[in-house]
Amino acid sequence: MSLISSKLPHVGTTIFTIMSKMAQDHDAINLSQGFPGFDCDPRLIRWVEEGMRKGMNQYPPMAGLPSLREEIGKLIMRAYQRDVDIDNEITVVTGATEGLMASLMALVHPGDEVIVFDPAYDAYRPAISLAGGKAVSIPLAPPSFTIDWDRVEDAITPKTKYIMLNYPHNPTGAILNGSDIVALKGILQRHNLIVLSDEVYEHMVYDGQQHLSMLRDDFLADRSVVFASFGKTLHVTGWKVGYVVANPALTQEIRKVHQFTTFTTSTPFQYGIAEYLKRCDDQVWGLGEFYQRKRDVFSEIMAGTPFHMLPCNGTYFQMASYKGISDLPDTEFANFLTQKIGVAAIPTSVFYEDGTDHKLIRFCFAKEEEELKAAGTRLQALGG
Repeated sequence: MSLISSKLPHVGTTIFTIMSKMAQDHDAINLSQGFPGFDCDPRLIRWVEEGMRKGMNQYPPMAGLPSLREEIGKLIMRAYQRDVDIDNEITVVTGATEGLMASLMALVHPGDEVIVFDPAYDAYRPAISLAGGKAVSIPLAPPSFTIDWDRVEDAITPKTKYIMLNYPHNPTGAILNGSDIVALKGILQRHNLIVLSDEVYEHMVYDGQQHLSMLRDDFLADRSVVFASFGKTLHVTGWKVGYVVANPALTQEIRKVHQFTTFTTSTPFQYGIAEYLKRCDDQVWGLGEFYQRKRDVFSEIMAGTPFHMLPCNGTYFQMASYKGISDLPDTEFANFLTQKIGVAAIPTSVFYEDGTDHKLIRFCFAKEEEELKAAGTRLQALGG
């Protein structure tokens, strides 16, 4: 007889873990999980080591090292022309996912509804559920995956408290435009809602377009909790260092939960990142161009395959349709690719609450060019 009752009875091992293990087991090129296939700047590692040798090995302040929060404030000012209070509006967290969990546990009360757009990153719904809330899913349709704001308006009830956004969007690569911002502000004003904005790919926007962060607008900045990730920006996903930006009242509540989960984040990593940003912030501002080149290389490679590539305006993910290749469900097709062709990708039905299958898979192009070319060669075996 079981002595426990699961709080997440429908949640198993994440698709990212499953596909990465399958890739390893079948010696496949792993374009599934979203981590870079190359190392970070060696100077960043040097400054982390310097922090360790300087004795930066004990607990830092709960909210994060002041030196790092100061550099984050400078990043936000340069990117979005917003002067953020580093003491009361910025919290360094152990990865954006911890920041997300701490924020939801702090802000969502039992019965609260949170609007989520599908396809959605797989951490959102479980975190909302653990906080006692209910995720209300609104689907986005290919190929553009734009938000139907009339449908959002219709989904709002007296229990709706939050809207979860993720732009640039994982897995689709979509970004917000000006009309989205106008519509969003109108809905927030009419219904007194708060935005939870996952912006971990904020510096990966392409073709001269602009990331429309919630921090660009006074009204939205005051109504938002913004999540960011140095793991994505500095190619160090394994370090799990991110930050949360919110107004002082929201930040105070989020920190109440943060201090009893991780309490704080690795001191030498914080020190190293702060020192790096002081001297090498040009690496941040060149990130869009860096990944746009990889996107374009991957698109050229994939032109020799039977896949149809969807638009990618941001992130390091590329959606591809396989409708002209197979009638298999996307999970089975992803397994086939990994086991028989030797290239691992993510089936996108896993990002939908109801498992909607558009015959799309997601590739990660944050890899060395040689690895992308090798994957393309294998995929060309499917026919051009």
